[in-house]
Amino acid sequence: MIRVAVMLGVILLLSSACMPLELSFTPSSEQVSIVFLISGDPADEEAYRALVEQFMAEVPAVRVELLNIPGQGDFRRRLTADFAAGTPPDVFLINYRRYGPLIARNAIAPIDGYLAQSAVLRREDFYPQALEAFTWRGELMCMPQNMSSPVIYYNKDLFDAAGLPYPANDWRWEDFVTTAQALTRDWDGDGTIDQYGFGVEATLVRAAPFIWMNGGEIVDDPTMPTTLTLSAPASREALAWFVDLQNSHRVVPDAVAEAAESSLSRFLNGRLAMLMESRRVVPEFRRIEAFDWDVAPLPLGKVPASILHSDAFCIAAASLHREAAWQFVEFANTRAGQSILARSGRTIPSRIDLAADPTVLDPQAKPHNTRIFLDAVPTLRTFPALATWADIESAVDAELKQAFYGQISLDDAIAAATARSADFFSQRE
Repeated sequence: MIRVAVMLGVILLLSSACMPLELSFTPSSEQVSIVFLISGDPADEEAYRALVEQFMAEVPAVRVELLNIPGQGDFRRRLTADFAAGTPPDVFLINYRRYGPLIARNAIAPIDGYLAQSAVLRREDFYPQALEAFTWRGELMCMPQNMSSPVIYYNKDLFDAAGLPYPANDWRWEDFVTTAQALTRDWDGDGTIDQYGFGVEATLVRAAPFIWMNGGEIVDDPTMPTTLTLSAPASREALAWFVDLQNSHRVVPDAVAEAAESSLSRFLNGRLAMLMESRRVVPEFRRIEAFDWDVAPLPLGKVPASILHSDAFCIAAASLHREAAWQFVEFANTRAGQSILARSGRTIPSRIDLAADPTVLDPQAKPHNTRIFLDAVPTLRTFPALATWADIESAVDAELKQAFYGQISLDDAIAAATARSADFFSQRE
């Protein structure tokens, strides 16, 4: 069905007079080839392939070879190896939390100049939160294609069976815990939980919104951080609430249960009532036929806050065809280009005009409450722009996971994460 939807989207784009394909570049008389590297599931690849094919139909002088490395770990290893070998892809798609090491090595070509000269793209067309995420020392490095925020996906059938109202847009932490408890069930009374109320990764990117909601901070200075501040009262209180979802309330699968079957799989199989995820799972969830589902915002804390998820097109500094690479990136971020990708359902476009377009917020397509992704935009925050941030985040994740599953105390986890990340802060340049 996704293949049909994507191709239908392309047909609509070609036939619609109200959404013409926009081109500002002058085709070259000599054909060049560029490599475009992504990491995605089959639905992602289908959407990006439709984008590539449409671009090549418009600009036959540029041939784009699409390469997809499905696993994020494998993708980052491939990207690192290609740069080390001096044969990087001309264009690649990467999350802002992962591009720091490449920036530090001057491996990415800035695009400020290209954007300033573009006849079809304007900086004000895009959400500033997405642009800022890919701005390094005042210079835009990559072109953000999408944005998202984490939300709560919920199984409406399980709520109905439990006689519970669907989550309200203004529910709070205490409402969330009570709901998760009511949806955690041992159906056969054998002492093993058969249906969990909630599923979430034990990672900093998932805990961060709750820290900020509670008035806490992750680092001492968002612009020039020197250390973690997870031990500060407001930050620790939020982390305690987060880890207690598993340690005390037992509404989240424990380490053994999660290793046996991921929370994502449990949700797909109808045995998990709520899941915290970004927009990326929508194409897969649209295949669900066994039950009905929708999305709700994160439960509210003391102040509104969420975290940005965003990917961008980056051009390798070593590319021999930067102009052609920019032509592709430029097309991909026109209204026409982003529309092709948006129809897969995976992301909210980074273009302001398109994100609020009824053709994107399709009331007939799930999730029906998709408006909450736009409502969250003013509350979006980002992690610090550091060359070593991925290392810092990994150090915190390793310790937080142990605390989440009751293997060490929260205070020990915070202390260990602070100590392990100290060297990375000192190497942040």
